[in-house]
Amino acid sequence: MALFFIGLAIACALMASGVSLLADRYPVLLRYVSFSLLGCAGVSATLSGGIVVAENLTLTTQLPLGLPWLAWHVRLDPLSGFFCMIIGIITASISLYAPGYVREFLHGQYSLAVLGLFTGLFIAGMLLVLIADDAFFFMIAWEIMSVASYFLVAYQHLQSANRRAAFLYLLMAHIGALFILIALSLFAYLGGNASFDAMRAVSLSTTWGSVLFFLALIGFGMKAGLVPLHAWLPEAHPVAPSHISALMSGVMLKVAIYGLIRVSVDLIDKPHWTWGVVLLSIGAISAVLGILYALMQNDVKRLLAYSSIENIGIICIALGLSLLFTAVGRPLIGSLALLAALYHALNHAVFKSLLFLGAGAILHTTHEKDLERMGGLLKRLPYTGFFFLIGVLSISALPPFNGFVSEWLLFQAALQAPSLESGVLRALIPLSAALLALTSALSVACFVKLYGIAFLGQPRTRHVKHARETSWGMKVGQGFLAVLCLLLGIFPTNMINFLDTIPQTLLGVGLPSASAEGWLWLTPIASHVASYSAPLVVLSIMGVWGLVYLFLRGRKQTRYTHPWDCGFSEPSARMQYTSTAFAMPMRRIFKPLWRIDESVEDTKNSTLQSTAIRYQLALTDHSWYVLYEPIGRAVLWIARLVSRLQTGNIRVYLTYSFFTLIILLWVIT
Repeated sequence: MALFFIGLAIACALMASGVSLLADRYPVLLRYVSFSLLGCAGVSATLSGGIVVAENLTLTTQLPLGLPWLAWHVRLDPLSGFFCMIIGIITASISLYAPGYVREFLHGQYSLAVLGLFTGLFIAGMLLVLIADDAFFFMIAWEIMSVASYFLVAYQHLQSANRRAAFLYLLMAHIGALFILIALSLFAYLGGNASFDAMRAVSLSTTWGSVLFFLALIGFGMKAGLVPLHAWLPEAHPVAPSHISALMSGVMLKVAIYGLIRVSVDLIDKPHWTWGVVLLSIGAISAVLGILYALMQNDVKRLLAYSSIENIGIICIALGLSLLFTAVGRPLIGSLALLAALYHALNHAVFKSLLFLGAGAILHTTHEKDLERMGGLLKRLPYTGFFFLIGVLSISALPPFNGFVSEWLLFQAALQAPSLESGVLRALIPLSAALLALTSALSVACFVKLYGIAFLGQPRTRHVKHARETSWGMKVGQGFLAVLCLLLGIFPTNMINFLDTIPQTLLGVGLPSASAEGWLWLTPIASHVASYSAPLVVLSIMGVWGLVYLFLRGRKQTRYTHPWDCGFSEPSARMQYTSTAFAMPMRRIFKPLWRIDESVEDTKNSTLQSTAIRYQLALTDHSWYVLYEPIGRAVLWIARLVSRLQTGNIRVYLTYSFFTLIILLWVIT
């Protein structure tokens, strides 16, 4: 049944692509038929993954495709089933949201057929990656996912910034794919077969295992956006349509995490503790730098994209702890860290997709992305403002929402460092936990800035002042994810029990202590060590707010008026805190992390009195100049050399053919 549902999901996604080919002539096909098929694909993928995880199944089959001597191997196990659920949930939500969002493209200059075609292929490609059980099938599915997402990033191609971002994304995606291909090719050589089963049977030495792990880390880390391989992500994700941005940040990055887990925990038989240290260190650096970069941004979607780097870093901290504890003989703590990574992957998919859909609703109704031009949106977009607030509270890891649970589990795993024998590891893990705590605090500051500047205060522009609430479909899509943020935060014990089959399959050890005290209490290690009851937290919050309401209900009606302005004019939007000013203290503290170009232009009249002051600020990531620009220049230089072969002269082409034949005859003979 699970294989039937995953096949149905892929078929529905491909049918959605096919139907969309006629969308330029009949837009209704995209808005209602294509997205309905994607909704069916999302529900089917969720059911398939849920069945496999709940029943701890491992299903395999072969497809009569591929090479004559290599059929495509298919495998659906609890790990791939869990990530199928993530793809299914987010796909279902965007199928509700997108019909209203794409209305702005109906009479525009961009092709609806292209949007629908590559959206379906993108989702189908991600699902195919998850079920691939051999290197050949995996790389084909990976390329389908990467190329389809490239066309979605370049969808609004008339804007030069979008073309530049799409080129950078495609370049980095293929460099990452090259590292993955090398890793899987070496694995196939050592195993004597391209199937993953043959790779699992290989007993690797520490040297070969380290080579394969680091190749996979670079390849999948580039797609996931780990620092310093991250600079493409905030360029590419913001320029795509908002529902595609939700799929890319919320889902595609998790497919890269899936690949990293599949190689490092499943295909490689014995992890080494140094791999955990490397992943732990890179994750901690990515988390801190990701949220600091996000805090400096004024573009809403760019801020959210940088925040994805932070959350991928948190997931990698958990994976690093899992590898480390498993390698030193603490599989129970390794299982806890792996569950924290998986739970945060699910949580991030839900709340980051919710925030991108909220940002899309703002862009749809105001045509503004710059925080400096927003303000007062809560009165004009009450539903979007409420759902966005839930996403902000979730990503800030505040109880009782879902982001708190996964980060709390991660801290519980890190607090087990004293059980290790190595003094270096006992010092390194608390340092990483401290960086995680710093990340959490900076995340709260970042999203207080985002929500406060955008939704509170007074509107700064005419478009924002006349904003109107979006369609019901867009609101339902956001509301669905907002409810999930709350449910995943209130009932974590049930979710941990559900996911416990994954560490049992991969590590051989589950986490039976999590529900030892019943569904009300989450006790990851033991009840006397640490416990958390989300339902009781919810009841406490409701009780406090109830008392506040009862206290205020009987008092006199509050009179609202302007504050005393010392005899000056009434407060206006120009007197509000700006996004740049809010982040200024952090920018001063962490100044060495950016290349900063800051200037103040003071315009004076003939009497030397200031008539206008213009402030300009540009922040650039150092890795852009160190890593990305050299690669881009090298690729363009090679392209220019190759282009010289195309002279347009038939005699030159015949000469090429002649010498090619001579060389081939010489090689063959």
